[in-house]
This record gives sequence, C-alpha cells and structure tokens, in this order.
Amino acid sequence: MINEFDTIAAIATAVSNAGIGIIRISGGESMRILGEVFEPYNKKEVSLLESHRVYYGNIKDGETVIDECIVIIMKAPHSYTREDVVEIDCHGGVSVVYRVLNLVLKHGARPAEPGEFTKRAFLNGRIDLSQAEAVMDLIESRNELARRNSVAQLKGGLSDKIKKIREEVLYQVAYIESALDDPEHISLDGYGDTLYPRVEEWADETRKMLSSYDDGRYIAEGIRTCIVGKPNAGKSSFLNALLGEERAIVTEIAGTTRDTLEESVTIDGITLNIIDTAGIRDTEDTVEKIGVEKARREIENADIILYVADTSVPLSSEDFDILDQIRGRKKMFLLNKSDVSQAESNAGNTGEAGQSKAQRSGQSGEDQPKFRGNFEQAAACIREYAEEDEPVIAISAKYHQGIDDFITELKKMMFHGKIDANQEMYITNARHKKALDKALSSFQCVKESIENGMPEDFFTIDLMNAYEKLGLITGEAVEEDLVNEIFSRFCTGK
Repeated sequence: MINEFDTIAAIATAVSNAGIGIIRISGGESMRILGEVFEPYNKKEVSLLESHRVYYGNIKDGETVIDECIVIIMKAPHSYTREDVVEIDCHGGVSVVYRVLNLVLKHGARPAEPGEFTKRAFLNGRIDLSQAEAVMDLIESRNELARRNSVAQLKGGLSDKIKKIREEVLYQVAYIESALDDPEHISLDGYGDTLYPRVEEWADETRKMLSSYDDGRYIAEGIRTCIVGKPNAGKSSFLNALLGEERAIVTEIAGTTRDTLEESVTIDGITLNIIDTAGIRDTEDTVEKIGVEKARREIENADIILYVADTSVPLSSEDFDILDQIRGRKKMFLLNKSDVSQAESNAGNTGEAGQSKAQRSGQSGEDQPKFRGNFEQAAACIREYAEEDEPVIAISAKYHQGIDDFITELKKMMFHGKIDANQEMYITNARHKKALDKALSSFQCVKESIENGMPEDFFTIDLMNAYEKLGLITGEAVEEDLVNEIFSRFCTGK
C-alpha cells in the first residue's frame, strides 16, 4: 500500500543519451538517503549542507564511484513539494541515470507515482488544484500563447479570481445566516436589493471567464481542422504548403493511419491539428471505402472544415455531394489551382479579371501564373453554397499563394479577427468550464429568487451551491478520486 509520507524518487528528465539526467527525491528521508550515496568534494557531512545550494561531488555505491554529479538541496518548507527535496544532476546516459535511481531506491526511497511530486505540492498547500493542472498544461504547451496562459494560471491568475468570488459569497452567506439566527439584532430588510448587484458582479466575472473557453481550447489543444475534397483536388498539396511555411513549427501526431494523414502545425501562434482525409467519392475499392468512411467521421468531429476545390476543371457531382455533406458545419472554401503557369496551359483569360496579381502589377515571365477560365465559374458555384460569413479564398497550393489570406480569415472565424495577446487569461480546461457553468447557473437562480421576492434562506442555498462548484476548480471542494485521477495523467517525475 502506498504511503503518502514515504520518501519518493523518480527520473525527472527524458530517459535518453542526453547531456544531463535528473533524479528527484522528496520526503523526510531525502537528506539521509543523499548522505548514503553522495560524497561532496568539500568533504562536509551531507547533513550539514545548506539549503538552496549546489554541491559538486561523486555518487558512490559503497566505494564504487557511479558518476560525477552536482546536487541541489531544497529543504522544507521552501521547496516544490514543501518537503525536503534533493535533485541529483548526473550525466544523461540511460545506464547512468537508472543506476543512480536504483541506488537511491535501495537506500529507502520508493518509486514515485505519476504526478506524485506535484500532488504533494497540492496536498501540502503550496499550490491549488488549478495550479497543479497548469503545471501539466505548461509541459504540454504547443505554442507561445499556450505557454503564457499556463504560466499565468500557475502563478494564480485563475485561483485568485475564484478565491475572491468564493470569499465574498461566503461572507454574504454568513451574514444571512447570522441574521436568520439573530433577527432582533441583525436586519435583513431590503437585503435583496443590496445583494443583487453583488450577485450580478459575480455572474459577470464568471461569464467573462467562460467566454474565453473556446479561444482557450483552440490555443491549448489546437484547432481540429479537417481538409476535404474530391480526389486530386490538391488537399495534400495544400497541407504541404502549410507545413512548408518557414514560420511554421511542425510536429508529428501519433496515430496516423493509412487512410488519413494527421499533422500539427503552428503558424502565427495558431496550432492546427490538420486531418488530410481521403478523397470523398463513391467507390467499390474496399480500402478506399474505409478511408472515405473515416473522412466522413472526421467531418463530424472537426472544429472547422477546409473544403478544397480543383478549379482547373468544372465542378462535378462529386464536389456537390461533398458540399451537401458539410452544409451546416463551420467551414472555409479554398479554390485551389486558381492559377497555372503558361507553360502548363494557354487556356487562361486575358482580361483584367483573369490576370494574376503579378500580371496586373506589370510583372512578366514564362513561369508567372495565370487564372484559368474555369475559376470564376467554380467560384460562383461555391459562393452559392457558402453562408454569408464563410470565406471563399483563391489559393495555389503549388505556388504557396493564398496562405496569408487563409490565416487571416481563419483568425476571423475562430478568434473574432485576432488572437488577443493582451488577454489576461484563457479558460482551457473542460473541468473548469463545467464548474463555472454550474456556478453561473446558481448565481442566476439567486437573482431570480431576489426578483421574485423569495425568503432570504433561499438565497443561501444557491449561493452555497455556487461556492462549492467554484471550489471544485481550486480543489477545496473536490473528492479524493478526482484528485487521484487528475494526477494520474502526469508524467512520472513531475
């Protein structure tokens, strides 16, 4: 059985052949264990070493030197866990790191559970539950805005707001209950009129936090973006154009299948989780049919759909079938192959409307693109399907044209025109959103009770409901099973 007061140890860095590997130890036996395995070069007794200092020496198993290392000592309560914490920084070879860890375990530590160091920080009152979750968000942050938002929450940006509201709510509940217990000395006459504006303030602040959730989720998790279109419309070429942007940070996502390609790309602070689907069409091919069905499922789960049309040829029944399938979903229309080189085709229009931007500006050259005659016809058909606020953008995946227009329109659709770099904090956690929703509902009930002239004891029921729901965010009103489930998501060593 795991004892929460055991001294624990774990590797805190990625296990690989790296320059440095860190073994973290926390608990009442940390200094004793360090004294068993560490010989500082200054020859001082380990028990006499000062807190918040770095010491150089050897890790030894008996008389055998395992590695040269530096040791950082942080004595309670001034440490991450508020316990005695020791970090051993050794060379990062896999063999070295595991040898040092096993030596520490041999002398009395036990292997830490996932997230147990941060869990101890929570249980010992150094951070609340929302700050603990921000630690994991920070580790997993995929862009600069996500990192900044995680740091803001870790520093108490969300906790402070929640605690302020809870303190004010509890004060009002205490006042009402005191008045109900001692009506001769404490009057509640007209109290509803006094309380109402306070409840409105709490509701407004809660509503403001909730309003940041969609943007926050997109920033933290990325926008699930599904690229659809008929075969050979240029979907993969558009994906490659995005991934090829010099300003893009690209990471692979595990789980890519033979039927869809999934990539993550961050451009201008926006992370897109892009699913490049199989071309959607009726087919008798078994493997292709699986891909088409998977594409249809991805459409249902997407935050936004990018419909790619090949405008070098007239739109076909396949195009219109796909357009019908995505009707009613949030989407953008990308008119691909809107220009081709003169070397490929002499079918372009020669009028002002049919010329490329380069041609209209006086540029010339054999490889300059020219609009094809089918483009305006295809664009007109697409616009009939598009809702008023759904952008129709001309692109050339081959020439990487239209990418800037695409990003601009994406920001308009998903972030109301821009990502607000000055936003104090975004709500990114679905658990927090659920608690805020319930708290807001309780505040609304209080307002309705006041408006309907209900007795004051009705106010306290809903006020306490809001108080408890907000406490779920900070962990002051949360069950142990939920706490354990949250920390189980952490990596070992954090």
